[in-house]
Amino acid sequence: MPLLAPWYDFRDLSHAVHRMLDAVADVGGPDWLIYVLSAVIGCAGLGILIGGAVIFNIWLERRLVGRIQVRRGPNRAGPWGLLQPIADTLKLIQKESLTPRAGDFIVFTLAPVLVFVPAILAFAVFPWGPGMTFTDLNVGLLYIIAITSVTVLAVFMAGWSSNNKYSLLGAMRGIAMLISYEIPAVLTLLGVVIFAGTMSISGIVLWQEDMRIWLVVLQPLPLLIYLVTAAAEINRTPTDIPEAESELVAGYHTEYSGIKFGMFYAVELVNGVAVSALIASLYFGGWWLFGLNQWIPGWIIFIGKVYAFYFVLIWLRGTLPRFRIDQLMGFAWKFLLPLSLINIFLVALEVLIWVEYEVSAAVVLPIFSAVNIALAGLLVVAWTRLMAFHFERLPKRPRMYGDIAVPAEQPTGTAS
Repeated sequence: MPLLAPWYDFRDLSHAVHRMLDAVADVGGPDWLIYVLSAVIGCAGLGILIGGAVIFNIWLERRLVGRIQVRRGPNRAGPWGLLQPIADTLKLIQKESLTPRAGDFIVFTLAPVLVFVPAILAFAVFPWGPGMTFTDLNVGLLYIIAITSVTVLAVFMAGWSSNNKYSLLGAMRGIAMLISYEIPAVLTLLGVVIFAGTMSISGIVLWQEDMRIWLVVLQPLPLLIYLVTAAAEINRTPTDIPEAESELVAGYHTEYSGIKFGMFYAVELVNGVAVSALIASLYFGGWWLFGLNQWIPGWIIFIGKVYAFYFVLIWLRGTLPRFRIDQLMGFAWKFLLPLSLINIFLVALEVLIWVEYEVSAAVVLPIFSAVNIALAGLLVVAWTRLMAFHFERLPKRPRMYGDIAVPAEQPTGTAS
């Protein structure tokens, strides 16, 4: 692109940053200043991105859920309701922020602040394009798993410090749900690491580019498993048990009001974007799109993929009812965990065959893809029927005390 050549290549926004840093170095700027400037620019870019995503996602989610549920959604503030997120933000800022008299003020105040920290830190390792990563860790995937596990601590802080039984129950549900769904989530991501041979998210994207294949073709079942586990970990419908208003008023944030409640609401939207970005990077090639990224900037392709999967999360929220807590726990331990273990065994066997016999990737990867897609469908159907047979043997109604305590030969209600 000759018009842009004197300035920077629009396909890589990092070129402009490098030019600015080179200019600072040319005028004699010290190394520490260049290091600080690069960090500040990166943090500012991520901050603008996250803040803009929160404002836009509020409007997008409410609008799409309204359409899915055959209603209009926000349409009063501004054209098509575009100013509704601004109005909501101003309303939350102006509302009084209350603190329970018997609660722990320090922990109660820190919880909505700390819940945002993992959500922001997760974006540091996402590759928006070639060279467009804030920090390319060689253990980026492990970093994401560790960061996302910290969120539940802030949720527990909010529930415990509220001195409210509903808030505490919601927080305990969040911990139980994280423990249950973290295991199948890690096992499914392990399959990606075994195939790509690296835990760097950029490295996984580059592996897909080198092999000319998306990992979703090799790992279709883990993608579905991770989508469910991620929805549970970021507390989105239909797995938002910790804040089930029909049972717990509002769960762990029952006592929160004003901007403190707004932070809990906003972090859910940010986590949804983070999960979508991770799925786009690990399973759908990130910025790479079969050579089309040579004509379209990779960061535009990546953002398009992110919002495609974010739409799936909105779709699930607008259509599916909330699970019961026993259904949610049983689904994790009895359905997702066994399938994740089976998938790890299959992936390890396939990679062993690939490495041991030194078969060409052009030959072996299509075969593995066909086998894994067929096995994914077979395993889901077989395990679903097995679970259905198990549930058919469960009681069809609650067993009352009289049905259990009274001997069969005596009429119900008589003394033994």
